[in-house]
Amino acid sequence: MKPHIIVLGNEKGGTGKSTVAMHISVYLLHQGFRVSTIDVDARQGTFTRYFESRKNAATDSKNIKLPEHIAILGDIDNDREIAKSRDAEIFRNAINNASDSDFIVIDTPGNDTYLSQLAHSYADTLVTPLNDSFVDLDILVKISNKDAKTLRPSIYAEMVWNQRKERAKRGGQPIDWIVIRNRLTTLYTKNRKDINIVLEALSKRIGFRLGAGFCDRVVFKELFLSGLTLLDLEDSGIQLSLSHISARQELRELMHFMKLPNL
Repeated sequence: MKPHIIVLGNEKGGTGKSTVAMHISVYLLHQGFRVSTIDVDARQGTFTRYFESRKNAATDSKNIKLPEHIAILGDIDNDREIAKSRDAEIFRNAINNASDSDFIVIDTPGNDTYLSQLAHSYADTLVTPLNDSFVDLDILVKISNKDAKTLRPSIYAEMVWNQRKERAKRGGQPIDWIVIRNRLTTLYTKNRKDINIVLEALSKRIGFRLGAGFCDRVVFKELFLSGLTLLDLEDSGIQLSLSHISARQELRELMHFMKLPNL
């Protein structure tokens, strides 16, 4: 069977895509699956730098699991069509090179690029982390100033719709699109309630499942520097705090919500 492709996507930076992508990848590795990862945002390279730090950690511990990682830097030819053709060839080669994997996890940039569009069109599962902010929500949906109940898809939702059509042209199955509310605060506010109402309404209209991601915790910033995830703490000799345990439970709940094959 072909690998199941998971794409982390959002045309806005700072939503935690790379952190979620890393934790999904390592979780699947811990479950015994063969995992490949692809960074199509190699210019910024957050996902790739995370793995570089992880390789260093793996030299000190045999329990640190590593996927096969590929970083793709977009072509910079002045001829846009030539650049797109080269990008498409490099991306498809990366997918083919990972064909022996059970899962491929792809991290995309926080802006609109051809490589990002192409990655979205290959997604079996698309995960879109979203901060609890109407500024972040604007990338997904336009809300009328006069009537908050008047919703229409915004630029990112329209891009996903277009890539769903591209996938259908290739005979692919429908994309399972999951929007997760990420970097949540522990306080329940009116803003949080209002955003939830909008997302619930929008999920039915444009076809995504709404779930929860991770709360905003200092541990995620610390883990990035070390290349570790919540699943590596005990093996690295780090004593678990209540915050670590709660965050790990959030990861388990996210993985259960995703409903990935054979998991």
